[in-house]
Amino acid sequence: MTFNDNSKLDTSRVSKRGKTGIAVGGGSAVVVIGLLLISQVLGVDLTGLAGGGSEGSSSSSEEALDCQTGADANARVDCLMVGASNSLDDYWATEAPALGVEYHSPAKFILFDGGVGTGCGQASSATGPFYCPSDEKIYVDTSFFDELRTRFGATGGTLSEMYVVAHEWGHHIQQVAGTFATTDRGDTGPTSDSVRTELQADCYAGAWAAAASQTEDANGTTFIQPITEAQIADALNAASAIGDDRIQQQGTGTVNPESWTHGSSEERQRWFTNGFRGGAGNCDTFSASAL
Repeated sequence: MTFNDNSKLDTSRVSKRGKTGIAVGGGSAVVVIGLLLISQVLGVDLTGLAGGGSEGSSSSSEEALDCQTGADANARVDCLMVGASNSLDDYWATEAPALGVEYHSPAKFILFDGGVGTGCGQASSATGPFYCPSDEKIYVDTSFFDELRTRFGATGGTLSEMYVVAHEWGHHIQQVAGTFATTDRGDTGPTSDSVRTELQADCYAGAWAAAASQTEDANGTTFIQPITEAQIADALNAASAIGDDRIQQQGTGTVNPESWTHGSSEERQRWFTNGFRGGAGNCDTFSASAL
């Protein structure tokens, strides 16, 4: 995706944080997009987490980002993340009420380097991008985007990177909608609540992508130029690259659907497309008989 150069970015909810100390407390798990050091059993490595609870103390300060315009978003990945958050927030402020969801923005979007303390515990870059329901914050180490290309074979591109953010924002929608409270996200398998939760977040990402060129800054200037077929292909390629079946095949040479937590490559592409074509109202993965 390409931002309009003169669109204005709001950095108030996005910041950058360095490595942190150990977080302590007990209980909540992060919602992960399925990422760097993938477990051979579950398709997701959660070893970077050390138990949830209150946010750990930080050994480095939180930094504001110097991102002013869409031109900055086109030039720097940290500003691209700011632009993505602005567009997603504008989209969901209107779309969530249409779904019967009382929307509020994520508490914060944190860019981090190496490790980070969260309301869900301590996480490392190995955990990958994730949403923490306990503190309602999104956490992204942007080095994952390089890993997505070099390790998982994705084609890259700005929409594939913003798809990652849009997926995590979809988890925030599930949090405020009460979806997390009524599902078993510790379950695994091809029709599990865990898979249905992740595929719905993919669908929500597709719904946003279709409407992204209509989202506007505070002055009414659209953030993003019309999406291209090549950009859609990049997003679908990224969804395919992190399908459970592809990751398992790459890591072990075998595929075990009973351990799936995110869905197959084909399913992730299909549900992104369902959202792109039909909007967020077309994302009820929990009622679908076939995923």
